[in-house]
Formats: sequence, C-alpha cells, structure tokens
Amino acid sequence: MNARLGVSLAVLLAVGLSGAGCTKKSDADAAGTAAKTPGQVKVALVPGGAHPYFQAWKATAPKAKADFKLGDATFDETAGWDQTKQNDVLKSLAAQGFNAFGIFGVSPDNINSTFEDLKRQGYPVASLASCPAGTNKADFCLSTDVELAAYKAAKAAIDAMGGTGNLVHLTGNKVDSNTQRRIKGVEKAVAETSGKVVLVENVTDIDKDLQTAKKAVADLLAAKGKQIQGIVNTAYNPSVAAAEGVKQSGLPIKVVAIDDDKTILDAIRDGSISGTVLQNPVGQAYVGSYALMKLSTGCTMKTPGAIVDSGSFVVTKSGLDTYEAERTAKTEELRKQFDAEFLSCK
Repeated sequence: MNARLGVSLAVLLAVGLSGAGCTKKSDADAAGTAAKTPGQVKVALVPGGAHPYFQAWKATAPKAKADFKLGDATFDETAGWDQTKQNDVLKSLAAQGFNAFGIFGVSPDNINSTFEDLKRQGYPVASLASCPAGTNKADFCLSTDVELAAYKAAKAAIDAMGGTGNLVHLTGNKVDSNTQRRIKGVEKAVAETSGKVVLVENVTDIDKDLQTAKKAVADLLAAKGKQIQGIVNTAYNPSVAAAEGVKQSGLPIKVVAIDDDKTILDAIRDGSISGTVLQNPVGQAYVGSYALMKLSTGCTMKTPGAIVDSGSFVVTKSGLDTYEAERTAKTEELRKQFDAEFLSCK
C-alpha cells in the first residue's frame, strides 16, 4: 500500500497512562507494567487516512477481537494523511484505553519517532502494511515485500506482452521509500529481458485518489498509447484507472494491476486485463492483532523490529475462484510462523 503524504513529524505523544508492556517486564524495570490477559488488551488499527486498501482492516478488527478474546479492537482512519494528525489520533485512542497499536505510518522517514514514543509508554507497536525507511523501531513490521510484489507484477506483465515491447509502470508517491522499492522490483524484471522489454517510464504520484489516477492514465494513453505494449501497476488507484482506461480505449495493451478492487477482478474475468498481484491486508490486521496480543500478555520478540513479508499473489483468470483460499492459508501460516520463529513466550 502506498498512498501517503511525506510530511514531517511535528509532535510527540504525551499520554501518561499505564499500558501493556512491549515485552515481559521484571519487577525491577522502572518502566515495568504487568503482563495482561487477552481480555485486558485493546488493539487499535490505525492507517494514516482513508484508502480502499484499509477496508479489509476495518472488517478484520471484530474478528480478531472475537477469535483472540481481546478486550476490544478498533479501526480508525480519521488522520487525514498528516503525521501530526495521526499522532493526535493515537494520543486520543490511548486516552480511551487502547493499549496496543497496529499502525500504517503517514511518513516513513519520521514514523519511527512515533513508534519509539509509544513504546516508551509501555505500548506494544506493530508497523503494518508498510515498514519505516531505514531501521524499524516498532516491535515488528508485517507488510508486503513491495519490491518482490512489484517484481512479480512486472514479470506477469512481461509474460502477457510475449516477452518484448514497451512497458510503463504506474505507481504512487515518488518520495515514499516503498515506491522506490517498487521501482527497483520493476526495473529488475525488465533488466532480466536483456533489452527485449524497455521501461518507457515510471509514472509516480498518481495514487492520491481515483480522479488523479484516471487523468494520468488518460494523458498517458493519449500521448503514448499506440507505442505501449504493457502497463504494470503497483498502486491501487492507478490499477483501477488503467483497467478502465485501457478497456475503453480498445488499445491492445496488456495490463497487470494490484489488489482486488471489483473493477480489476471483473476486468480479469472478461479478459480486458491480464491479471493482478494481491496483497494480504486481512493477514496484516489479523496476525498483527494476534502478535500484539501475545506481546501484551508476556511474550517478547526474538528479534526486535523483525520485518515479516505478509505475502503477495499473482492472480490471472484461472485463479479467480481460488485466490481467497490461498490468502487465508497464508494468514494462518503467518500466525504459526510468529509462534514458531518470531515470538518468545516463556
């Protein structure tokens, strides 16, 4: 996921509430807080603002609450893609008694300051759907390996093009570290063709909203449509716009999208686009909530700040009826992986 604004962190949270410790604390620990029962854990899932990707988090919160017997689980997307506003939301949630946080930070360059401040107050913190630029200061990051997902998407587009021709990459905020990783993934796939495929352009900064993406796609098709054989998308809104735009144009351009908007799935079904690469937002919210609960109840991370790939899946027409089962299986695999590899629970 990559819709965000690169803004500076202007405030630190200042909530003097006792909360669950990030790790199991000893009595001698000055910042110590007693390990909680699951029923005392209240998880907040907080993206940086409204975006279709996060609707899966909203739907998953009540399931996580029920399955893990949490005291509460909520979803709050009211931050408006501003880091200061997101910090205010987190402060408000802590004041309401939420004591474990799964966060998609607005600013990848500054979100670590927020993570560190929450952890100083004793709250376990997960970076979900995006990892900070550089070192991760959250307890863990559970996110799509965006470079790998972009590589898979580009490979699928190149295959659909017959391994030759001109390819365009549509993506999100240019200064976002995730966008730069996606560009690297696409460039790697193109380089493997030894010149048979040319990456004409990386079109960035068009995931703000669907209107922005539609205009960018319309401009691209008007200017270069007849010279393009393929379009690979690594952002949500450009995917929807490309699926609609190429279909309406009638141009023989092979399109590979990202995520599972109905427009995209319908376009795969009717053959107007070649496929999509799915992420795992449900797994991020569900397994993220599970791991936060375990950290609140006395477990620790074997490797603090561990980065875990939540999975990505290439879906073409033949896989439309089976991809959800694949994602569900991946989510359960991730939960078991946390127990076996990432958590230490004595």
